[in-house]
Amino acid sequence: MVTRYTTYFSWEIMAKNTKKNDLAGLTLLGEPAKPVRKLETFPNHNDSRDYVVTLQTEEFTCVCPKTGQPDFAKIKIQYIPDKKIIESKSLKLYLWSFRDEGVFHEHVTNIILDDLVAALKPRWCKVSAEFAVRGGIGITVEAEFKK
Repeated sequence: MVTRYTTYFSWEIMAKNTKKNDLAGLTLLGEPAKPVRKLETFPNHNDSRDYVVTLQTEEFTCVCPKTGQPDFAKIKIQYIPDKKIIESKSLKLYLWSFRDEGVFHEHVTNIILDDLVAALKPRWCKVSAEFAVRGGIGITVEAEFKK
């Protein structure tokens, strides 16, 4: 009985706030998690308004391209959407895909920005990556896109 109520309640909320075509093309949501270099989006219902979306994680990892040692970073993504909004699970799996990749901090930050801009076509986007201290030096990289 509880399951039936939950399903009904969820559909009622979705019917008011989410259109069926909002879910079209979302292939990662609701599926088992594995890293994948794919960013999925859904339609922005408020594209006549400027507003900032902020997504953050403290669990980003990649590896040094020379030594293979792990690098850990706090990633902060901010953007003003135009027609599309990033689906957060696809972003999580996308960021996870860098876990075993050897890449310099500056390059990975700009790769993330380029991929977000390609997927979203936002009005503005900024990616900040604050890498943990390694070898006595901390590195923070900020990359920005303006339409």
